[in-house]
Amino acid sequence: MFEIRSKDNLGRTGILKTEHGEVKTPALMPVIHPGKQTIDVKRFGAEIVITNAYIIYRNPELREEALRRGVHGLINFDGPVMTDSGSFQLSEYGDVEVENHEIVRFQDEIGTDIGTSLDIPTPPGVSHRRALEEVEITLQRARESLEYRERMMLNAVVQGSTHPDLRSYCASQLAELPVELHPIGAVVPLMESYRYRELVDAVLSSVSKLPPSRPRHLMGAGHPMIFALAASMGCDLFDSAAYILYAEDGRLLSTEGTYKLENLQEMPCSCRVCMEYTPSELRGMDAEDRRNLIAEHNLHVSFAEIRKVRQAIYDGSLMELVEERCRAHPRLLEGYRRMSAYVELSERFEPRSKRSAFFYTGPESLGRVEVHRYLQWVKKNLKGRMAIVGPSRKPYSSSLPSSISGFRSKKPQPDGEWRVVVADVPFGLIPLELDQVYPLAQSDVPGIMDLEARHFLRELILGLEGDVIISEDLCSELELQLPHPYSGEVETCVDDLDRIRMIAEYQFGEGAGDALFSADVRIERSRNTGKIRHIYSEEKLICTMRASDGLFVLSSEGARRLHRGTAYPRCRVAVNEESEPFAREGRSVFAKFIIDCDNNIRAGDEVLIVNAHDELLATGRALLCAEEMMDLNHGQAVKTRKGGF
Repeated sequence: MFEIRSKDNLGRTGILKTEHGEVKTPALMPVIHPGKQTIDVKRFGAEIVITNAYIIYRNPELREEALRRGVHGLINFDGPVMTDSGSFQLSEYGDVEVENHEIVRFQDEIGTDIGTSLDIPTPPGVSHRRALEEVEITLQRARESLEYRERMMLNAVVQGSTHPDLRSYCASQLAELPVELHPIGAVVPLMESYRYRELVDAVLSSVSKLPPSRPRHLMGAGHPMIFALAASMGCDLFDSAAYILYAEDGRLLSTEGTYKLENLQEMPCSCRVCMEYTPSELRGMDAEDRRNLIAEHNLHVSFAEIRKVRQAIYDGSLMELVEERCRAHPRLLEGYRRMSAYVELSERFEPRSKRSAFFYTGPESLGRVEVHRYLQWVKKNLKGRMAIVGPSRKPYSSSLPSSISGFRSKKPQPDGEWRVVVADVPFGLIPLELDQVYPLAQSDVPGIMDLEARHFLRELILGLEGDVIISEDLCSELELQLPHPYSGEVETCVDDLDRIRMIAEYQFGEGAGDALFSADVRIERSRNTGKIRHIYSEEKLICTMRASDGLFVLSSEGARRLHRGTAYPRCRVAVNEESEPFAREGRSVFAKFIIDCDNNIRAGDEVLIVNAHDELLATGRALLCAEEMMDLNHGQAVKTRKGGF
């Protein structure tokens, strides 16, 4: 069973529940070699491990002990254990001496928590024909495995080599099976050769077709420099023997790469090993002691990074961490840039509001989901006569002078009223009515604009149609040669009713502004900040503006107005008859009771909770996006704010 707790981009933190305990995800599963392990990985933070069932199966002594004591007793680990079926040996040696049904039944018999069918790990670069043939074998074995397992959870591995269409096909077929987890296999050669662009294609073409209710496991991903990128692509589990294999070769892991002990003058971190030993002391030890100490360092670094990734997802700052980590190597940065090709996929799962501000760390930030989503809104909704000005201090509406003169345009423009729009990085065009909402207000950029950002703004402005005038300062900054001066002045004052209606349209969609706010509404401001706090109609509270992100929280009256003014299923989460009385009482809505919802819902959205007849029951905040609501059968989906309708 898997529950999603927090989200950022495709990344999510969650809880994987197994027979031997719960696992916080994203999680690293150290590889335990049966019969050889000497390091207690649990001491360094391992909640789950992976071991090789094929090695146990082929060794008579290990096999007998595993059948007698169970795999947990064999490897001396009392938490959840995942087992591989022998596909690693298949990829290394080309053959294994076991059949699919034998190894699946054996994993079940030795008490593994999560077993794996004997997939075919097709290497990168093979022909499409061969990859398809081996995908079909993998699919057939996954289907057969359902007949052989009795109690354990089951992995169904996505294969397809470096052919994205085959990865998607394999994932879509596996999604139809009643399995619990999905490893993405045969990607180690891509990581070993720094082919991260192809890795991104392999992972995201798989994730695009996998159910969000099932954890995804990036097989063989054990280097901490890749955890953030992999998590941002929706991977929940990682495994590797890198911590011990690198240690045997005198290599120390870090989030920036790998250090060779022979080249070190200083130890690279502040773990116990790095604080208590010098490089020369480690070099002078016998091989086993040196290996164990370096392995301890490697585990410390790896689990510290996993914790950092989980915290970043919770904070909403995962992509800033990804951008930082991916600058450790040009090929890793290339992989991150490739992610922008999948922005439509990421947008379906990205929350609209987060705890963390948007930090612009370079031109790659322009490819992030928040920018793409907002520019789509601009393209559809920002119309009419616009006066474009350059950036100033935030909020723009407070720092701009009351009127501005000195504009130019492509064609002569008559005097009249103008909507003032600020051109700024990374969101391009920001009307003053929206200058206090997330993420437009909660973003920070360097004061000196880079060339890519300047080009981005220039192309955005030149692409505008209709009546547009541009301030002379901005024309100079972006080197825009516009022939016609505009002699009039532009007023920058923003009408409160226009502001709240546009925010409502931005948050809830077209028509929401008029549905919520009539011309006679009364606005109450914060005494401390002067910003809008509460909006009333006569004495009835319609909504409250959140100070954290400038978006609205609906009152009972606001929920009724939005419900009357929008058609089903806009902004709605529909629950079944069993859940209806609990929703009316203000209890949270669980995913398993949801029968329908607006496909445009994202985590964090304010939603209307209705029954099958579209009768309003309650209002609340979505914890999941639409796809997750419809797919998950466990955990909360909506935190109800107000019931009693």
